[in-house]
Amino acid sequence: MLRRFGWAAMALFASLISVYAAMVLLTPGFAPPFVAGLRARVPWAVVAHLTGALMALALGPWQLNARLRARAINVHRWLGRGYVVSVVIGSVGALALAPLSQEGFVTHVGFGLLALLWLAATLLGYRRIRARDQVSHRRWMIRSYALAFAAVTLRIYMPLAIVAGMTFHDAYQAVSWFCWVPNLVVADWIVLRRQGPDARQAR
Repeated sequence: MLRRFGWAAMALFASLISVYAAMVLLTPGFAPPFVAGLRARVPWAVVAHLTGALMALALGPWQLNARLRARAINVHRWLGRGYVVSVVIGSVGALALAPLSQEGFVTHVGFGLLALLWLAATLLGYRRIRARDQVSHRRWMIRSYALAFAAVTLRIYMPLAIVAGMTFHDAYQAVSWFCWVPNLVVADWIVLRRQGPDARQAR
């Protein structure tokens, strides 16, 4: 019951942020001023990042749904291919945008490392399934989606940080790391809990 509730909450938040990203992408004037400025400077990177990220964010919960995987493996495989392509597109766009992020070097590195790890985890997961190693594939894809979910946690933590009294500068620098590092810790905890004490050996 608790696992179903967690999955439903994850899917709901992912869907909401995906819709928001689609509105930023498709609706002129909807984007925040900083995003509008980036679109004027590097339009391809903004379009690539938003398109890839929103698709990956929307597809991810269904890829982590054990029932769908068990009942419709071909659907799982095709959605998985779409997820991998989306991550490649989204992470390449993110890498181009990271050096242009607000509030300086700390955020450049935070968001840049997030993009690199997201791409790496996804490609490792894809490589493992091509080698028919389903266990390692699932582990890497859990990590991959935990990093994709940074799009959600960033939009939770930023308002909370501002309400707590942090300046935008300090909050954005902190959240550029805090939006994904705890996600990755939780993902590894899930991996270890599901796979048992031998899980570290296949990482």
